[in-house]
Amino acid sequence: MSELTTVARPYAKAAFDFAVENGAIENWHSMIAFAAAVAKDSAMATFLSSAETLDKKTEVFINVCGEQLDEKGQNFVRLMAENSRLNALPAVLALFGELRAEHEKEVTVDVTSAVALSQQQQDNLAKTLEQRFSRKVKLNCTVDEAIVSGLYIKAGDTVIDGTVRGKLERLAHALQS
Repeated sequence: MSELTTVARPYAKAAFDFAVENGAIENWHSMIAFAAAVAKDSAMATFLSSAETLDKKTEVFINVCGEQLDEKGQNFVRLMAENSRLNALPAVLALFGELRAEHEKEVTVDVTSAVALSQQQQDNLAKTLEQRFSRKVKLNCTVDEAIVSGLYIKAGDTVIDGTVRGKLERLAHALQS
């Protein structure tokens, strides 16, 4: 996957810069998301790896995307097709999303708790995390009863483990040392 990320990075950056210049970040995100979904389809992946000509592959891909791609989006797909990079579209989408979140000063935070959090608890947590990260926070909450109690919070490389299970594991490690 890291190879695809390396390949996708310049395409994502170019698309994002173009979208920012034209005030069309949401539109470009939608176009790339749709094209990535088409590229991930197993039938399309098989077709793209077939012996068909590059022009035929590009034409079919753009026709499948239909009205979801405007003229600039079609040109973007053509450029990726010319370089045999259509399989990198899902990675382009992921990188584009990261660039967008950075641009909009937003961070997605994964929160795992032993019980479902109420809306008020989620609002309070989001407000606290916004102050800590100095960014707009979008929570992605899940429930895992195995953590017993507390919260496990992950935002990018930052991990806050306030769970009973985590505390017990740290205590066990400290006792073994």
